[in-house]
Amino acid sequence: MIEINVKTSYRQQMIDITGDLDRVVKNSGVEDGVVVIFNPHTTGAVTINEGADPAVREDILEILSKQYPVSSKYRHMEGNSDAHIKAAIIGSDRTVILKDRKLVLGTWQKVFFCEFDGPRTRKIYIKIIPG
Repeated sequence: MIEINVKTSYRQQMIDITGDLDRVVKNSGVEDGVVVIFNPHTTGAVTINEGADPAVREDILEILSKQYPVSSKYRHMEGNSDAHIKAAIIGSDRTVILKDRKLVLGTWQKVFFCEFDGPRTRKIYIKIIPG
């Protein structure tokens, strides 16, 4: 298992971690298999979506914020219930096929760490399973 760190700068942010994953895959020496990307934080998530147009990320964050706003109406006392809800909806992990030492992603796809309670430094765990 490999660990990478992701430093976020804002309360909500989607950070492209595809390049980090590419480096881990290339250094692993594994030709084919699957790559599991796991985020161990309850207010962060991992997703795959379009990486060419930053407006897509902005739209995703905007809609999530409209649906799950920061609010004093939540029961959780830390003031970050909206972040927990967003993370639960997006999810904590993704699995990507590995072929010829490359992630199998669509033309426009990138892998993103989604921060919902930043800024923070987060850990992402990567497990490459040959096969």
